[in-house]
Amino acid sequence: MITNNGHKLAFYVTPGHGPAIVLDAGGGLDASYWKKIVPVLAKKTGSEIITYDRAGEGRSSDVPGPWRAQNAASDLEAGLTQLGATKDVLLVSHSLAGEIATYFVRQHPHWLTGAVLVDASLPEFYTDGETAKLVAANEQQIAALKKKPQTRATRQLLAEADHYGPVHRAYHKLSWPQNVPATAIVSSKTPFPTADDALLWRQAQQEFANAAPNRHLVVAQHSSHDIPSDRPDVVIDAVQDMVSRLR
Repeated sequence: MITNNGHKLAFYVTPGHGPAIVLDAGGGLDASYWKKIVPVLAKKTGSEIITYDRAGEGRSSDVPGPWRAQNAASDLEAGLTQLGATKDVLLVSHSLAGEIATYFVRQHPHWLTGAVLVDASLPEFYTDGETAKLVAANEQQIAALKKKPQTRATRQLLAEADHYGPVHRAYHKLSWPQNVPATAIVSSKTPFPTADDALLWRQAQQEFANAAPNRHLVVAQHSSHDIPSDRPDVVIDAVQDMVSRLR
């Protein structure tokens, strides 16, 4: 357990050598999401593997107020600092954790040797039109959540929805540092059932990959947005490939 800004966060470490592989799950998920991937990565790479429960998830403390990727990046920074993992880090970020990864790498580009972004929420996706569309689509869901008993899960969802539009319009302006290699894995189905949204998601992943020569795109065939569960082999292969290129 580590402490940051008065709240506690649970980190889990599988010993090994560098680079340290840090796995960050998507929204509403904790470190247990990676339980089938961790032992395989540890065996194949020999690397130190670090997972953690974000604030409000798993064994970590709840934090009142709106959820912000910048705060989550601060939590990750505190955990890695206290674990002594502040260089040669390979970040593996799924879905919502892509936003944390973007803020984190902009703060600490020299900590990371690379990243694998698994159907990650990337800045390129959040055009003004798409963000407005998402805000409108979420309104009914948010209203319904507010009427339900306030469980830990509903509170976290509402915290993530707070000021969604302004937050993501600001996020859209960010860019990934050119010097940090990245592999973007995109699912074949994407997180969206509608063709227009799915197309924009794929285009955003491709645009990200095309922005620097040290990035590339991998398509996880026959997978939903839940790539680490549907196609763990694709994630493992991408991480293993990056580790081998970094050594």
